[in-house]
Amino acid sequence: MRETDAIVRRMADSGLRITEQRRMLARLFAEATGYLTPKDVFDRMQQVYPGLSFDTVYRNLRVMHELGTIEQIVFEEGVKFKLRCEVPHHHHHMICLQCEKTLPISTCPMPDTEVPSGFQVVKHKFEVYGYCHDCQEDRADKAGLPT
Repeated sequence: MRETDAIVRRMADSGLRITEQRRMLARLFAEATGYLTPKDVFDRMQQVYPGLSFDTVYRNLRVMHELGTIEQIVFEEGVKFKLRCEVPHHHHHMICLQCEKTLPISTCPMPDTEVPSGFQVVKHKFEVYGYCHDCQEDRADKAGLPT
């Protein structure tokens, strides 16, 4: 419940009206163990709020992302969101394509990246996709390969 309260407080501090729908949205992310697609969120919320539109859900996901309460990751099958990770400083992620486990990368490649003259960087993302140790073993087991 602490995470839910923190998300709601951040929304309120930014001037948003705190509705029961926004409380539920905060609770969904606070209780989720992994990533949620916009459709996942919509389907869960529509069970409680049948008249809710997908556009409303998506707008609120965008607001939560802009506030920094949730992170957006782009997978091949589309955009997914999850609660912002606990690492307090700027960082990037390694993401398992099978179980979606997310591990922080402690260094950022941007300071060493040469930016063309006249280009102003205002934000950036860097994610590495692959398979975690457990999923590598699982994939090898299913393929009958030695680990």
